[in-house]
Amino acid sequence: MELWRYTVHELHARLCRGEITATALTEAVLSRLHAVEDRIHAYLTVTAELAQEQAAAADAAFARGEVRSPLQGIPLAIKDNICTRGVRTTCASRMLEHFVPPYDATVVERLRAAGAVLVGKTNLDEFAMGSSTENSAFVATRNPWDLERVPGGSSGGSAAAVAADACIAALGSDTGGSIRLPAAMTGVVGLKPTYGRVSRYGLVAFASSLDQIGPLTKDVHDAALLLQAIAGHDPRDATSAPVPVPDYTQALGRGVQGLTLGVPREYFVAGMDPEVEAAVRAAVAQLEQLGAKCLDVSLPHTPYAVATYYILANAEASSNLARYDGVRYGLRVEAPDVVEMYRRTRAAGFGAEVKRRIMLGTYVLSAGYYEAYYRKAQQLRTLFRRDFQEAFRRCDVLATPVSPVPAFRLGERLADPLQMYLADIFTIPVNLAGLPAISLPCGFTAQGLPIGLQLIAPPFGEETLLQVAAAYEAATPFHRRQPALA
Repeated sequence: MELWRYTVHELHARLCRGEITATALTEAVLSRLHAVEDRIHAYLTVTAELAQEQAAAADAAFARGEVRSPLQGIPLAIKDNICTRGVRTTCASRMLEHFVPPYDATVVERLRAAGAVLVGKTNLDEFAMGSSTENSAFVATRNPWDLERVPGGSSGGSAAAVAADACIAALGSDTGGSIRLPAAMTGVVGLKPTYGRVSRYGLVAFASSLDQIGPLTKDVHDAALLLQAIAGHDPRDATSAPVPVPDYTQALGRGVQGLTLGVPREYFVAGMDPEVEAAVRAAVAQLEQLGAKCLDVSLPHTPYAVATYYILANAEASSNLARYDGVRYGLRVEAPDVVEMYRRTRAAGFGAEVKRRIMLGTYVLSAGYYEAYYRKAQQLRTLFRRDFQEAFRRCDVLATPVSPVPAFRLGERLADPLQMYLADIFTIPVNLAGLPAISLPCGFTAQGLPIGLQLIAPPFGEETLLQVAAAYEAATPFHRRQPALA
């Protein structure tokens, strides 16, 4: 019985009925993980012993008739920029190669409290800076649909693990599209919550005003279950919003009748892959057939999104990564004096992309350039929010592509950072405005590569996102298709 093929909600039902045990499920997932890992390289750390202990504890709880949550006994993976007590957290960087946190991130605390099973920590672009998971200091993750292609980034390890059934579901983080882009490129569901909906405590910071943790899952129902488990106010995170968390599963069967779907004209651009455009437009037509009203809307400042993002995100990265100095924790390269020690440590500890972003961020914050770059980018950020506010006066949800292209080949864009950055052109505006968005499969190219549909909602509109996504998923077969990994 291939237990690793099932979803969270299907496995929860079987666990509750006593048809399977958490121990058997965990052993099946670990076996699957080891069978495919040498081809996809989704994990940086596999926690088999911990997983077996947690599975045994879950079985004991089931035997006592205690069911804490739908995640009890379910094997999950965590992106390796989320702190896990006693388990290595590297951010895919030499700088933190041997760092073992003394505490759990809030989301990990909540998963432990729910009785979930941690099977490992997944690969990413170093410090979450990238769109392909090729910037990892350790290994490039490969796409389960085509091992010569990228899985997207920066949460490519989590997405590839879910797509390859090397876990049942996973957590990632999204700063400019890092959950949604890999979800689209690997044919899974990826949800980026509203900024402040999920605590960032214990998430290693890249860009603090943009980062947000969210789930990568096999279907929309599972995304609702994981979001339910990790959402909610956290007093340890000053940006955490004190907003009540609804029961997201209640939204899943409502359909789209009476909802208005906006289609931003700026998200269908010259140079976009024609198969991606055709699939997304077909998805919009499908939602219209299901009862949604569709209309064209405009987000006029979209062309400035990439430039704005790479000023603000890099400025925050420059500040956040200043803490890696070889003094307190992480890599230390000895030198005759402290200044030289800083220089050698940071030169050895950071990869090329991280260095590029630190330099750009330091530049835009420096005297004489702050007004010209950073302040103007902050002003533009306000305009992005206003664009979305205006659009949401006319519609309930926006429907767009996730990426202008399907998964590209490994190495294809490494020599051209601008082309790599443009992969996020349709996801970045959501982070700049702090909105929730979801990616779900809406088709495949002629070569069999997944294509993602992005749905965007107003702040704290995750219920509506899940409602529309579930209706579309129920009417289409794309989420049931699986990569041909033996």
